[in-house]
Amino acid sequence: MERKSKRRALIFFLVISGLSCVGLGPMIFGAEPVAVTTGNSRSDLSLKNEVKHAIERGLLWLKGAQHPMGYWSQPDHPALTGLVLTGFVREPSGSTRAASPDFVKKGYSYLVQCVQPDGGIYVKDLANYNTAVSLMALIASFDPAYEPLIRNARNFLVGLQSDFGEKGKVDSPYDGGVGYGSRHQHSDMSNTMFALEALYYSQFVADDKEDGIAPFQELNWPGVIKFIQRCQNLPSHNDQAWASDDPENRGGFVYFPGNSKAGEVKLPSGKTALRSYGSISYAGLLSYIYADLDRDDPRVKAVFDWLRRNFTLEENPGMGPQGLYYYYHVMAKGLAAGGVHTLALVDGKEVDWRRELALKLLNLQKGEGFWVNENGRWWEKDPVLVTAYAILSLEIMHSGL
Repeated sequence: MERKSKRRALIFFLVISGLSCVGLGPMIFGAEPVAVTTGNSRSDLSLKNEVKHAIERGLLWLKGAQHPMGYWSQPDHPALTGLVLTGFVREPSGSTRAASPDFVKKGYSYLVQCVQPDGGIYVKDLANYNTAVSLMALIASFDPAYEPLIRNARNFLVGLQSDFGEKGKVDSPYDGGVGYGSRHQHSDMSNTMFALEALYYSQFVADDKEDGIAPFQELNWPGVIKFIQRCQNLPSHNDQAWASDDPENRGGFVYFPGNSKAGEVKLPSGKTALRSYGSISYAGLLSYIYADLDRDDPRVKAVFDWLRRNFTLEENPGMGPQGLYYYYHVMAKGLAAGGVHTLALVDGKEVDWRRELALKLLNLQKGEGFWVNENGRWWEKDPVLVTAYAILSLEIMHSGL
């Protein structure tokens, strides 16, 4: 039991701090940790307090936005409630984890009501997205009572890995990845990232070898890595004809093989290439991290180089305001998981990304405490979703300031 408690404590620490295991050791993108220089310690403490205050204001607004039935925003999509609950249990004071208030318990009860006989956590569609995000909320609760649900949800997610062609062979461009789990007959990088994240952080239950616990299914890891690299503009590792080595796109990611939400570009050579874009490139980086690729792997280095070349907080690169808060969210997770302290840009400038992103989000918070994107792509006119993204990002930054 002591071993299990220590393992649970480690996983819980990783979840609430926004770090992966690799983030606890040497940096992924540099042999030695880089010292962060942000002025004097008093100003750092001041910013950290401001971030904490912004989180508290956002959570207070979310508390008031809860439906009497326990969910947030939409009853058919438990992922929205899962994001909110994860924000509450990761809040910096730790008071919610120490003694969950009734409204948080009610939210978790709603998630449990969404558990299906197949182990998934969904209502009628988007099975992977809803299950993966809800599973992260169960893990973050640090409640051993949820472990049977975590085990079953984990196996459900593994069972969603795509195999469109001959069984066991990676003979379709979509093989090895994960899609929404319904409706869409293809895998995509965002759903694959969400699934890999939930599997990564739920590994502690898969490590249990106790009597009576059924063996866990495992992903086809060569298959999932093949799918990830088939979404990357890197012809040395991507066998798809659209993959491009041109400086604008090299190393970045598209949504799924043959499709980029950022459109396409005609190259001087006459070739038509798919454009890389910001949010999905961070999803690609995270997916490589969750797949345990080494920091010196050329695929990892290539996506990180693209992200350094295109770093900005003014837009989602390649997409403008579309998906902006999702972009901030995966940026915070990706750079924290990679152990990045300061981001060295291609012009030689070093950016304290935690500080800069924290200040950006502080300035975007509305007077009532919520955040919202005026551009409605990917549900970002929903203040519940966007406020959850902002709070989770700020919590990651608060732990590292």
